[in-house]
Amino acid sequence: MTLTIPLSVLDLAPITEGGSAAESFAHSVDLARHAESWGYKRFWMAEHHGMSGIASAATAVLLAHIAAATSRIRVGAGGIMLPNHSPLVIAEQFGTLEALHPGRIDLGLGRAPGSDQTTARALRRTLATDADEFPRDVVELMGYFEGANPVHAVPGEGCRIPVWILGSSLFGAQLAAALGLPYAFASHFAPAQMMDAVSLYRRHFRPSTHLEKPYVMLGFNVFAADTDDQARLLASSWQQSFVNLRTGRPGRLPRPVDGYLESLPPVARDLLDHILSCAAIGARDTVAAQIQAFVERTGADELMLTCNMHDHAARLRSYEIVASLRAQ
Repeated sequence: MTLTIPLSVLDLAPITEGGSAAESFAHSVDLARHAESWGYKRFWMAEHHGMSGIASAATAVLLAHIAAATSRIRVGAGGIMLPNHSPLVIAEQFGTLEALHPGRIDLGLGRAPGSDQTTARALRRTLATDADEFPRDVVELMGYFEGANPVHAVPGEGCRIPVWILGSSLFGAQLAAALGLPYAFASHFAPAQMMDAVSLYRRHFRPSTHLEKPYVMLGFNVFAADTDDQARLLASSWQQSFVNLRTGRPGRLPRPVDGYLESLPPVARDLLDHILSCAAIGARDTVAAQIQAFVERTGADELMLTCNMHDHAARLRSYEIVASLRAQ
């Protein structure tokens, strides 16, 4: 089976049990270089704060490091949580990235804090600027790139940086459609409204100077290995991490545990069954069939693949296997 859809990488810069942020960054660079050589289209990182298992808090700084270590692959944020920032600051940061690495930078924007409320307050000093102002902030940010605001973003003004709207609900789909922007749905961790959001976006999309027709990228978890059993074992690190997060016990990415799924109580198993609807776990042919079924079900234009494995070499192997499914 050959996949024709573009494939990209979402790296959450996981900090593993027994690891460090420095080690996580080294692994991110190594993964980006391999992803470039294997033909992946983009390498994105996401803004998270106050989480002991995710090292991508200073997202623009880390993207500069990744872009400098690669030469062709698109590098971007998936995403920047805009309510945490002044739109001008983000325009300047990504204008700087675009000046350093022209034609390679993407900017995905989300309206969640990427943290708990206490951490969000520390980031913003006040929560007076809330997520309901997100559409206005997006327009303001784009205005800095277009030179349409009284204040000038230098660098930034005149940059043609693709802006994406990210979301896990219908809100982002409506905004992306209204502004005529590409849309990325976080189905890799919140798939509940995926099909409704995609349908709404496509139905209400308004062509713009940025995009002529709807373009949907969906997050998808992939854990590929040389055997089905090995893949199931490696995926248990991600499964543990997800259950821990959803039950209020976030931490570093755990080591894999054999038989983890079978050991879970019904409530925890229900949490995972929900997220497993947007995941492929297995050997090459198994994963190929699961990815193809997902693409046929959703009509996605591109997949953003994430793979949180404790062992870096195994994670590289997973992405290598999936890359081999793409038509060259």
